[in-house]
Amino acid sequence: MPKLSVRHALLATLASISLLTTGCSAAATATAPAAADVPSTTAPTPDTGPSRKLAVAGAPEGRPTAAARSGKDGQARKSPLKVASYDRTKRRAVISTEGIGTSPQKPAEKAPAVGDIIASGPAPGAPDGLLAKVTDVAGKTSRGTEVATEPATLGALLGDDTARGTVPVDPAAVDVEPLVEGVKVSWAKKGNVHVGPQGAKVPLGSLRIDVGASVPLPVTEGAPVAGAASVAGHVQLAPEVEFSYDGSSVLSPDSAFLGLSGRWTSGWELKGKLTAGNKPVRIPFAKLHADPVIQVGPVPVVVNLDLTVYVQVAADGSVSVEVAQDLEGGFRVGGGYTKAEGWKPVSTSDMTGTPVRAKVTAAGKVKAALGAEASIGLYGAVGVTADLAPYLRGEAAASATPGSVVGSWKLYGGVDLSGWLQLQLSVFGTPVFQHRIPLGTLNREWPLASGEAALA
Repeated sequence: MPKLSVRHALLATLASISLLTTGCSAAATATAPAAADVPSTTAPTPDTGPSRKLAVAGAPEGRPTAAARSGKDGQARKSPLKVASYDRTKRRAVISTEGIGTSPQKPAEKAPAVGDIIASGPAPGAPDGLLAKVTDVAGKTSRGTEVATEPATLGALLGDDTARGTVPVDPAAVDVEPLVEGVKVSWAKKGNVHVGPQGAKVPLGSLRIDVGASVPLPVTEGAPVAGAASVAGHVQLAPEVEFSYDGSSVLSPDSAFLGLSGRWTSGWELKGKLTAGNKPVRIPFAKLHADPVIQVGPVPVVVNLDLTVYVQVAADGSVSVEVAQDLEGGFRVGGGYTKAEGWKPVSTSDMTGTPVRAKVTAAGKVKAALGAEASIGLYGAVGVTADLAPYLRGEAAASATPGSVVGSWKLYGGVDLSGWLQLQLSVFGTPVFQHRIPLGTLNREWPLASGEAALA
């Protein structure tokens, strides 16, 4: 496996300067963040050790996450150093060596020095974890060594190592904030642990959110959708984080991937009469947040997950509906990088739905979704955003005859999937791109039911 020579390190530096110069001269419409928010792209310490194939796994449960730091040979290693505190505004950290024992077999851990790259799990002042390069050592304090830092990249820490794996998200580690009344949370995990009213029915590793009472749609004057309509149901998720890195090339990683995948199950119903002008109304009913730590060899990688589960309804005309549907399937969203093609979006879904109950009357159209907005990032920098929206769509057409109004109706199930790749994916150490990259809109639709009847 080729290693970074001094010549290669110089070339990397020149390439980094070129990339940053290009970024500074980009068009005014570009959405790149301030330079202070972009990870340092200076050349890593030449890796003189053999390339390693690192395991990707969940951090040990119930134990503090160990930090990692760059070694003299350019390879990351586990370190007993701890981030005692971090000031995000000043980018200054206090690194502690307290409690670190020594022995003839285990020499003393050296204090942090300029050039060190440190990766840490969540710490005081850094709830999203920390991936930083030491730029200055201010001196000793009562809690440890105070240092100035700048953002670093995983590429600078992982070097020419490779890693690939998928890690389930522990449902117990997900914080759920209800936004409407009647929201209930259930989950189950290994060890025969079941929580919530539906915990005994939930598969291991899954999280279920129920809207036990119907969520009423807005009926105020001027609202996009009005009428005596409501939505009730549940969403069940088993999310997994996908991570890969291949640093076998020089200058920048050969490939990388960050994504969210898993199983989605939902059962819900829309009932009532809606009158509107086809402008959708969205009602969030729960927010979910988690910061799972995955171990990429010795390196703790903090993944930031946010989901907002919502109901969205749009109607055109005056429609009365009574619809219930069960949905099940898988989804996968993320961003993949190769040296040849740069960053490319990934968005797939194989969801299918079956009608439990279906009836549409009056004339018009209606589309209702029970979906989730999701974002996934590393160390507090959002990398991928996605909107997954399984939906029901109904339409009714009327024809008048003497003494009656008769019409036909059709009902469809479907799923919309869209989103963006964000500039912050440069945390991998790949070249900075100057604008968001759309995932592209994925739409799948299937017929559920149809019929004819006298319309009200």
